Amino acid sequence: MTTEEKVARRKLSLLELAKDLQNVSKACKVMGYSRQQFYEIRRNYQTFGSEGLVDKLPGPRGPHPNRVSEEIETAILEHSLAFPTHGPVRVAQELALRGIQVSSTGVRGVWGRHDLLTRHERLLRLERAMREQKIELTEEQVRHLERFSPEFRERHIEVHHTGELVAVDTFFVGTLKGVGKVYLQSVIDCFSRYAWGRLYTSKLPITAVHVLNNDVLPFFEAHNAKVSTVLSDNGREFCGRKDQHPYELFLQLEEIEHRTTKVRRPQSNGFVERLHRTLLDEHFRIQGRTKWYEALEEMQQDLNDYLVTYNTKRPHQGRNMKGSTPYAVFKKGLPKATKKEPRKTAENTA
Repeated sequence: MTTEEKVARRKLSLLELAKDLQNVSKACKVMGYSRQQFYEIRRNYQTFGSEGLVDKLPGPRGPHPNRVSEEIETAILEHSLAFPTHGPVRVAQELALRGIQVSSTGVRGVWGRHDLLTRHERLLRLERAMREQKIELTEEQVRHLERFSPEFRERHIEVHHTGELVAVDTFFVGTLKGVGKVYLQSVIDCFSRYAWGRLYTSKLPITAVHVLNNDVLPFFEAHNAKVSTVLSDNGREFCGRKDQHPYELFLQLEEIEHRTTKVRRPQSNGFVERLHRTLLDEHFRIQGRTKWYEALEEMQQDLNDYLVTYNTKRPHQGRNMKGSTPYAVFKKGLPKATKKEPRKTAENTA
């Protein structure tokens, strides 16, 4: 409700009170009006109705003749945005040095029309203006944000085609009586979720190389595709001196980039971690309770059978999979066919 509406309502209350009391003098004394004002209000109400109770200034209601020009008002607002803690006198003096003549009262008038009378309001305006600006971040600033911001740290891995990124990991399955500890060397294509896995009794660089050389790379070659990048943790079977470590040397020979996850951050290799959970829930925990294994080969055969189902028959509910099988997405994400040189091996490079 505006001030004019409040005044009109008060005048109407004066007329109603005088009618109820049947005493004009007493009503005027209660409401704070004179008898002359009462009769003038009643005459306007009887002549013009409720519109007669609204005070109207004579003449057109336009801008005040002493209001500063638009150029000066713009200069005041720009200065207040750059220096929101300056008072009206300081702003007037600063503008005078630039050849803009305005009084401190004129500055306050501009502030009043834009709700900037207090220092706090001017500081809030500065915050809003800064939020609307687009800031170009340097590479160093981006690295700091990725390090300390959970939004950047937990973001999804973006993969655009088959073979662009392949995640690998070593998973401890359990202990097999008469055999010893059993480890799974797991590999998954991050675009299609197509998975490979081999069981070993140790976790060594040679076992990590074996599953890539015998299972993964031949499968990609059969589909005229190539592995661009391998993502692993910092385990000893994957990482070491590039000129001596077998796994590093193998990746260099195959011209595959090797990336590692952050220490103690398994979320950064989430595709293969989720594969391990699926293997546990749908295969190992069930087979371990329904079948007695005496040899590693028996476990490997059952794992191979499950991986066939996982890759070609089981609908996948992962992000962007939409219930498709990994093999279907694997073929869909194959890059355009290109002439491909035969893969280098230890035999043909000797």
